[in-house]
Amino acid sequence: MIMVLANSVLTAIDCDDPVSLANFYARIIGGKIHEFEFGASGESGWVEIREGEVRLLALQKVPDYQPPTWPSGGLPQQMHLDFQVEDLNVGEEFVLSIGAVKCQVQPGGTFRVFLDPAGHPFCLVIPGALSE
Repeated sequence: MIMVLANSVLTAIDCDDPVSLANFYARIIGGKIHEFEFGASGESGWVEIREGEVRLLALQKVPDYQPPTWPSGGLPQQMHLDFQVEDLNVGEEFVLSIGAVKCQVQPGGTFRVFLDPAGHPFCLVIPGALSE
């Protein structure tokens, strides 16, 4: 085991448009968007959402990105994010209004599954559901 510094774990999500996806997630988690050049093109290929100096989430441009086909198909979800919300209906209304799509497959009653604009699944979860 290595010694990891507090608040130093950062999740990076592959996508084709990191700026757009960062704008989507910043609407959910807050924070400020920081763009970084990626390669010789000068394009924003690495984008972080930060709250002060704390890095909350990163988005990375991947050439030829293909979205997951979860729950079926040849491309698994690879990862997903869970966001605790007080009210699933209010949370659902909000994420749909900013561009999420509700999955047809809803495998539980204490959470709801959505797809972000790049096709990654994420969940809204009521408090206590993650500890069950």
